[in-house]
Amino acid sequence: MTAPTETPVARSAQGTDGRRVTIGAFAYFEGRIVPSGAANVSIATHALNYGTAIFEGIRAYRQDDGSLAILFALEHYRRLLRNGRLVRAAVPETAEDLVEITRDLLRRNGESADLYVRPLLYKSAQTVRLQLSGLDDRIAIYSFPLGDYVSTEGLRVAVSAWQRVNDNAMPARGKITGSYVNACLAVEDAKSAGYGEAIMLNRDGHVAEASSANLFLVTERAIATPPLSEDVLPGITRDAVIELARNEGFEVVERVIDRTELYTADEVFLTGTGVQIAAIASVDDRPVGEDGKTPVTTHLQERYFAAVRGREERYRHWLTAV
Repeated sequence: MTAPTETPVARSAQGTDGRRVTIGAFAYFEGRIVPSGAANVSIATHALNYGTAIFEGIRAYRQDDGSLAILFALEHYRRLLRNGRLVRAAVPETAEDLVEITRDLLRRNGESADLYVRPLLYKSAQTVRLQLSGLDDRIAIYSFPLGDYVSTEGLRVAVSAWQRVNDNAMPARGKITGSYVNACLAVEDAKSAGYGEAIMLNRDGHVAEASSANLFLVTERAIATPPLSEDVLPGITRDAVIELARNEGFEVVERVIDRTELYTADEVFLTGTGVQIAAIASVDDRPVGEDGKTPVTTHLQERYFAAVRGREERYRHWLTAV
């Protein structure tokens, strides 16, 4: 890895809540850590033209002692490289290499806040040919400060008219950049109508997930979530919440969920790197549960946030110190 030779200049971008955020001064770009202002691609780049890239979203949390730790670092990079097979992408970096590169990058950026890390595995060839094989592939990684992606205390959501992308048309279980136009359409309609998020159904009319988060519902303290066969992303936070909930004594099942169950459930919540664990207050303007109480969701939130801040020895394996 080559050290940067240019003076770093922070770059501005739009954050997840629409406000401007400052990207870290350095980025990993095509084999080197460089000033983020130098991490640019050509307008002829295949991934820019056709959405032929895989991405991840990774959080790094400040611990109670002031240090920084990356949440599920190795798991995210293993998924990134595994999903790269969907677009026939391969790079020399291993998942372990990428963890170390990210630790180095975050140390250089020196942020004091919680961070969001965005890795991209993309087709870097400058061509407009419709192909996947035989093209150069590269990795890019950048970071920026991030608090809550959405409110974790009670979202108004709506069931989207847009159908969740079908795995036989566009691999739903891979975070392919081009497929996220599907999520953008759904969440744009929801927010234009005054909602905070969209719930998407699959081609069979069953609940799949939110625009960019997995979904759980609670009925009489039993927790259910759609199985991966329902065009659901295999979420890393989803797996963590299932593990955590079972450790806390809850029954968790993966099963088909119908739309009307969203209206009759005691609680509904979302999970994901961005949303963390976010309670849903209403679905299609129907209040969830009674009197807005979310005891199971609140309990899981408390345990999850304790874990990601390094307060739970049982879950220290989730964290990689920077």
